[in-house]
Amino acid sequence: MDPVIIVGAGPVGLTLALALARQQVPTIVLDEGPGKDEPRPARTVVLREDTAALLERLTGVALGGHGVRWAGWRSLRRRQVVSELAFDPSEPAPLHIAQHILTGFLRGAVAGEPLVETAVDSRLDAVEQDRSGISAHTRGPKATWWRGSYLAGCDGPRSTVRKLQDIRFPGRTAVERHAVAALRVELPWEGRALLHRMPPWRSSGPPAGEVTARPLPDGAWRLDWLLPPGKDLVTPEVLLTRIRETLAGWSDGSTPPYDLLDTGVHTVHHRLARRWRAGRVFLAGDAAHLLGALGTQGLDEGLRDAENLAWKLAAAWHHGPHEALLDSYQTERRAVVAARLRAADQVLPVLRGGGALRHIVPGAARNQDALFTDGHLGRGPLGAPGTYADSPLASRQSEARVPVDTPPGAPVTDVRVTAEDGSFVRLRDRLDRGALLVVLIAPGTGVWDRKHWVSAGVMPRLAAAVTALPHPAELLVAESYPGAPAHSVLLVRPDGHLVTALSGVRPADLYAAAEAALGGVVPAERQEDEENEGEEQTAEARAGSGAR
Repeated sequence: MDPVIIVGAGPVGLTLALALARQQVPTIVLDEGPGKDEPRPARTVVLREDTAALLERLTGVALGGHGVRWAGWRSLRRRQVVSELAFDPSEPAPLHIAQHILTGFLRGAVAGEPLVETAVDSRLDAVEQDRSGISAHTRGPKATWWRGSYLAGCDGPRSTVRKLQDIRFPGRTAVERHAVAALRVELPWEGRALLHRMPPWRSSGPPAGEVTARPLPDGAWRLDWLLPPGKDLVTPEVLLTRIRETLAGWSDGSTPPYDLLDTGVHTVHHRLARRWRAGRVFLAGDAAHLLGALGTQGLDEGLRDAENLAWKLAAAWHHGPHEALLDSYQTERRAVVAARLRAADQVLPVLRGGGALRHIVPGAARNQDALFTDGHLGRGPLGAPGTYADSPLASRQSEARVPVDTPPGAPVTDVRVTAEDGSFVRLRDRLDRGALLVVLIAPGTGVWDRKHWVSAGVMPRLAAAVTALPHPAELLVAESYPGAPAHSVLLVRPDGHLVTALSGVRPADLYAAAEAALGGVVPAERQEDEENEGEEQTAEARAGSGAR
């Protein structure tokens, strides 16, 4: 079968390529650039726990050694500390890292992956679909046609893939603008991120209503100043004045010595593509959505796009196309991002312009600072990982289901498990391999050698049920899981979202839940109908793209 074509060699496209390779799917990455990234210290990303762990699995690099995991979070309003959090070293904390360093690790992993081919200086200009696959034409020094099974557009806000498929990208422009500076300086709260609203010092330029400081390695910091609405130019003189005033305000009136490393202006747009799938073409990352107001991180969502899409494309590549499973990518991911955008758009007028929260967010009792904190720390409706509770892949309610602390459709908690070879690993380490995970909760197994319990009790029956599932699955055993009673069984998707938790070993219920997670059964009489429907979608997408 032909490889998957990935257009775009940014973090999302490279992550998708590595995730597919982990599931034995070959890819071609079309990079319109030269294959390397210019160092820009002021262009950084904040990764939440789950997305940082995904990248560490795929690259084999401990990212914490190349970025900074926040030691805490402090929020000020004028001169008053409104809230302050300290992260225990064992707790998950946001990771702040320069994007060119992150992309460099991804490029290095791709270079060592035989299943990934990268074509540099290759700009896409045409896409054609047919019954058996997809063709993409690139221009450049080696203009050529590329043949693939599917194509993923990870080519950023001005996506050529999206334009060729004639997919609308509505939304709002310049929701927020920030002046940005990366500098090496000693600040009084080492390792802690800071949000300072309405700082008391008087700026000689446009008023600075909000300043964010986020630590980087080697004593460096990224500072962001929220700019007032409009298109006023941020001149070097204005920016330097703002830097000095801010540092002096944080250091009792005298500006400490600093080295300016990089500057820029970051403009936040809010946009959402109407469709994320057109036949064999999919959109991911900034090609599908733009967000980022109130501290939310767009790259986080793009990486979750890649993880969600990878296992579904891998299933279709290895086992044949299944339209319901492939369609669920758009249904799940678009709904999550749309909810995030709605939440930000609802609270923006309040947080930026004042007013009563209860009139904007139904039932909201949290103060403004809590909402800002949610966005920056990846919590609540503004920042927490999405839950696919209403997914078409959700299993039906049954008497066998038991409640656990993780609701169906949410990411599972990372616990220690025993693998089939008897080794102790983290549950998260078994993700993104294309297999379903079946986790038996069996207290006490961690203190006994595997050979003493692997053939005892419910294990033989559960092992037989796992072998009979309609998709490759791995059986794991955990001593405990938050909220799960002893001898319950969890079914987990390849991307780490919970399908269901069952009371005991129930082969029929487990099989039905696995079927649902794969988009349902495709009887022989329906297979041909789905293929015909797929051809119709392909023809429609091709007509819409204007492909030659």
